Amino acid sequence: MEKITSFTQLTVWQKGHNIVLDIYRVTKTFPKEELFSLTDQIRRAAVSITSNIAEGFGRQSKKEKIQFYYISLGSSTELQNQLLISKDIGYLNSQEFKLIADKTVEFRKMLNALINKIKHG
Repeated sequence: MEKITSFTQLTVWQKGHNIVLDIYRVTKTFPKEELFSLTDQIRRAAVSITSNIAEGFGRQSKKEKIQFYYISLGSSTELQNQLLISKDIGYLNSQEFKLIADKTVEFRKMLNALINKIKHG
């Protein structure tokens, strides 16, 4: 097995990146008056997911890595909440919501597995 030398090689980062791309795609259709509120907030939460994985990857100690990975988990929970709001107010249809929500659940499972591997491995 090859040693991972970049955060972009982490499958969990790749899954998170895919979520970010989905978020940017669907928020393009949000009303313009939401640009500096929900649209901005949902995009920042999504970007925070992968940014914290990248930052954690670059840290040397297990404790620091895990800390940033937990921040990423928090951002994914924030994103899940914002997706629910977006669906409930009619900015996302049920199909778009389910697609991205399911990806966030899968992402969270993968990230939790990585955290447990670092803690106990």
